[in-house]
Amino acid sequence: MRYKLTFVIGLALGYVIGTRAGRERYEQLKKSARQFSQNPAVRNAAESAAQSSREVAGKAFHAVSDKVGDRVPDSVAERVRSLRERTANAEDDWGTSNT
Repeated sequence: MRYKLTFVIGLALGYVIGTRAGRERYEQLKKSARQFSQNPAVRNAAESAAQSSREVAGKAFHAVSDKVGDRVPDSVAERVRSLRERTANAEDDWGTSNT
C-alpha cells in the first residue's frame, strides 16, 4: 500500500509541475533533445557503442553455443545469422551529416 501511495503522490506532483511549466517549456526541452541527438559527436558515440555491443553479442553467442552445443534452438541461431547479415550489408548515415 505504501508503494501505491508513493506512486500516486509522485504522479500528482509530476502533473502539477508539468502543468506549471507549460507548453513553452515542453517545446524548449524537445528542441534541446533534438539538437543533442543530431550532434555528430553524439551520433558517432552511439554508433560506436552499437558496434561494440554487436561484437560482444557475437562473442557471447559463440561462447554459449560452444558450451551448450546442439541445444541452441535453430530459431535462435537463424535469428543471429540474419541479424549479422543485415548489419554487414546495411549502410548507415551515422556521423555523415554536413551540418
